[in-house]
Amino acid sequence: MTLPNTEPTTKRTGLTLSHMGFFVSDMAKVEDFYTRVLEFTVTDRGTLPTPRGPVSLVFMSRDPRVHHQIVLASGRPEQLPFNPINQISFEADSLDTLKRFHKRFVEEEMEEITPVTHGNAISIYARDPEGNRLEIFIDTPWYVDQPMRVSVDFALPDEALLAEVERHASTLPGFRPREEWEQEMAARMGIAGIASAV
Repeated sequence: MTLPNTEPTTKRTGLTLSHMGFFVSDMAKVEDFYTRVLEFTVTDRGTLPTPRGPVSLVFMSRDPRVHHQIVLASGRPEQLPFNPINQISFEADSLDTLKRFHKRFVEEEMEEITPVTHGNAISIYARDPEGNRLEIFIDTPWYVDQPMRVSVDFALPDEALLAEVERHASTLPGFRPREEWEQEMAARMGIAGIASAV
């Protein structure tokens, strides 16, 4: 049985970003974090031969329709002079979910927990057990020129937090409704006719 396609038709066709994989040093520790804290489910695991020797793989997903959204691969050196992963980002379905994960990150005593607004989004950043920077975010109804980042207070009630984010965003260059920005991007991507029909 094929599930109905619920994706919007106002996007560029051909490719969709699907999943990511990254190397880890302590597979058990990282697997525990992603399954326990970020609520992923292990969908498969195994070992593959490679030119550098066998690599253990753990496949994880939060969506029963998707075999894997993240793949953990063994073989990350214990010491790296520089972490090439800038961030691994997850979109939350609500401000309530965002605040729930913020509370969980605090309880886990994760490193560099940073709640911020980018004007066009509200995000929390923190480091996973091997120092990869994670972002969990929700979009706002506005756009502002990027990059932009200022701290926000997650102790505020939802209404007050959203009002403060909008107040600040409205003072920034490029502030406008997200729909206007999306139409501009659709035109840049050559799909303006589709976007304007929505």
